Amino acid sequence: IPANTLSGGYEVANSCRFEKADDAYMYKSSSGGNRRTWTVSLWVKRSLLGVEQMFFGSDASSAPYMCCQFSADDTLQFYDYSGSGFNFKFVTTQVFRDVSAWSHFVFKLDTEQGTEANRLKIYHNGTQITSFSTETYPSEDADTSVNVSGDNFAVGSLYNGGNELSGYMSEFCLIDGSALTPSSFGEFNEDTPTVFQPIDVSGLTFGTNGFYLD
Repeated sequence: IPANTLSGGYEVANSCRFEKADDAYMYKSSSGGNRRTWTVSLWVKRSLLGVEQMFFGSDASSAPYMCCQFSADDTLQFYDYSGSGFNFKFVTTQVFRDVSAWSHFVFKLDTEQGTEANRLKIYHNGTQITSFSTETYPSEDADTSVNVSGDNFAVGSLYNGGNELSGYMSEFCLIDGSALTPSSFGEFNEDTPTVFQPIDVSGLTFGTNGFYLD
């Protein structure tokens, strides 16, 4: 059960264990989809700290590519690199070093938003992260490196392995064509309102290139 869950919440039956030393990861070849509007949601529980670990990414074999990783200092980095510069880049000031609890992350992107700060939002356990040491937003109507036809979307690594995750993941969702908030994937416990817990996401619309790993 990926939780921060308490009794009465939706119970998740499965998770997948990733071991960095085994070079273990999964990937899906993209059939093409919406490159301007998408959402990634996942539960993750770390088991190794102080080492760079990429836990999802998108690419064919070289730039441009998108990457989300825990850095060697245990901050979170999320970026899209074009080959000549970053389409967007975020580095948190917050560190993520709890190996005993599950964490929920949402990465909500919609580059068609006119307001810069609305084009990309990152949430941790239901609350938006607002403190970054690097905060570079995508341009309006920018095409990202996600949902490019023929490219790979990797889970537990970048596109071709290397710097893989050590830990567990569950309830991984790629939503193609919709920018969703954490309330689509979880809820705060009514008895302990600081605790964010999963809900059933199987009824969501995942879009042309989206997927749900239960």
